[in-house]
Amino acid sequence: MLTRTESLSALLSPSSVALVGASDDVTRIGGRPLRYLREGGFAGAVYPVNPRRDTVQGLKAYSSIGALPETPDVAILAVPAAGTVQAVRECAERGTKAAIVFTAGFAETGDEGRALQDEMVSVARASGMRLLGPNCLGVFNSSIGFYGTFSAMLDTGLVKPGPIGIVSQSGAYGSHLMYLARLRGLGMSHLITTGNECDIDVGEALRWTVEQPDINVVMAYAEGIKDRDTFIEALEVARQRRKAIVFMKVGRSEVGAHAVSSHTAALAGSDAIFDAVFRQYGVWRASTTAEQLDIVAACARGVYPKSNSLGIFTMSGGFGIQMADDAEVAGLDVKPMPEKAQEELKAMLPYASPRNPVDATAQAVTDLPLMTSFISAMLEKGDYGFFAGIFGSGPASPTFSGKLRQALETAATASRDTIMTLTMTAPDEIVRTYEDKGFIVAQDGFALIRTLGAMVHFSESFERAGKAAATAPLPAPVDLGTDALSELAAKKILSEAGITFPSDRLVPPGGDIRAAADAVGYPQVLKVVSADIAHKTEIGGVIVGVKDADEAEGGFAAILARAAEKRPDARIDGVMVAPMVAGGVETIAGVVSDPVFGPVVMFGLGGVFVEVLKDVTFRVAPFDTVEAHRMIREIRGYAMLEGVRGAPPADVDALAEMLSALSRFAAANADRIDSIDLNPVRVLEKGKGVVALDALIVPRGAVVEGH
Repeated sequence: MLTRTESLSALLSPSSVALVGASDDVTRIGGRPLRYLREGGFAGAVYPVNPRRDTVQGLKAYSSIGALPETPDVAILAVPAAGTVQAVRECAERGTKAAIVFTAGFAETGDEGRALQDEMVSVARASGMRLLGPNCLGVFNSSIGFYGTFSAMLDTGLVKPGPIGIVSQSGAYGSHLMYLARLRGLGMSHLITTGNECDIDVGEALRWTVEQPDINVVMAYAEGIKDRDTFIEALEVARQRRKAIVFMKVGRSEVGAHAVSSHTAALAGSDAIFDAVFRQYGVWRASTTAEQLDIVAACARGVYPKSNSLGIFTMSGGFGIQMADDAEVAGLDVKPMPEKAQEELKAMLPYASPRNPVDATAQAVTDLPLMTSFISAMLEKGDYGFFAGIFGSGPASPTFSGKLRQALETAATASRDTIMTLTMTAPDEIVRTYEDKGFIVAQDGFALIRTLGAMVHFSESFERAGKAAATAPLPAPVDLGTDALSELAAKKILSEAGITFPSDRLVPPGGDIRAAADAVGYPQVLKVVSADIAHKTEIGGVIVGVKDADEAEGGFAAILARAAEKRPDARIDGVMVAPMVAGGVETIAGVVSDPVFGPVVMFGLGGVFVEVLKDVTFRVAPFDTVEAHRMIREIRGYAMLEGVRGAPPADVDALAEMLSALSRFAAANADRIDSIDLNPVRVLEKGKGVVALDALIVPRGAVVEGH
């Protein structure tokens, strides 16, 4: 039996190919792949299979897979759905390693089609044969001229080899990316379209692609993910190997109706969780196809900036200021030139603005040696990660373009390890001359800055991957049962997992509330304890600010009476007495079980930040404290934790430890938890820790109020 990697290598780097349903008509699904294989110079054996013809496109045709002179590594199946299962069976009997199924009419059409697809998969798995598709556009490996695809996008030309890979669930979108990349002169190594994913899914295809030594960056497209573990493994391997992934993820939905029982679940739309996964593993999520292409083109060389600093050169102050504004939003540092360098530039041109953006004014247009000197000074003395030159339509000018290119190339010799970028409006052939010299070129300044921000994102992610320590071991799983848990039971379980709660006491009905209240101290809070009452405030089951034993006694009686009146069916354990915890910053944390990614930890500020602004972030469990710190800093209200209006900084280190501990508990009990809420969580002054004031655990399968 082939390993996973070997089976995909057989699919994508075959030494022999059979085309079942081969056609003499090069415009048909069964004709295009044969034409492309011949035009691409595929060196392996190609066997057209068509029982009705002696030859196809000049090659000897065979009546069946069984009649071939050798067993093909890959079979391309271009036959109707009704005949596909039989074709798969013949391939399996012959020992073919992989098959590409172009045909539609399977699971996407309903129950009958799904049954047909299931039968096909069963046949393939029994023999160890891998299936791509059905309902896919196929694959290519340009380095060996293997084109197992019927994409019409190749009619106007095949693909030149290069460091870009494409992995797409959608054949049309993947083919479109290939076409656009080819128009930009970009070289591509592999395309894999997965279609219905009856066997090979986008995660496995991505995992194989990022392992290929000739690929630096991958364009990916998906509507959803089937295999969480393989997908995350692919993202992690890419990060470890410094392979950038630029992802177009489409589709937005909510987790499900059960979300009403949990703050965490209510905030955890699946799209938000995909965002979090991409941030966690250093993937860039593209907003548009144009952005996806821009970033991939910039990352194709596999060269990333030494820092996030940006030096901007312009001959018009307004454009420079606009770019500087965009850079700040993108997280780039438009740091000023050194004072001495500014003085030297002023000496060259007294009315220039030498700070950064460096504005050499229109004088630079007529004095190209001056422009060269200005740019060289920025590169030699500014120590920038990026240089951006703003040139508008200048590079397209017949009287200016040649001298400008010479000036830029001369100045670029001083760039050393600074990445050179330009904005210009010019014909493609002029843009290509700059790109061939290593410049990153864009027409729009905002698009360029977005691209540079993505490059910094990748660079920082690769650096983190190189320094990452192993996450602490997971705790032993806990038997949570399938019944609802009271707050007291949830706190006990989570305390053992490393979550800190205030000291509290349970007073059963008829118990000595006064003694318990005195022992806990004042002020305090009283809360009903019942596994059947998840939302205690809704029945008046919480009283805060209790100042003495008399108030405690009255509150105790009131809470029990309200519970008896409003929830006579509920099992009442009693009333919890806990100290009031003042100060610090109110936050919220929790866990939701995502249908794709399993346990996901949520964090945000409490109060209006979570209720109205939904200022929260997520991470797939488990994760370490370094990742927890990144998570904490992502929320818009992070400044509250740093201390505002004279408030001391909060204990962010303790908060990170708590979130990491929560993630490990969630991962250890992934198949036992529906959701967890810690709300509120008080982050106290730096050095004083974190205290969770309330806890709710909903075990998998538990029937809880609000579901």
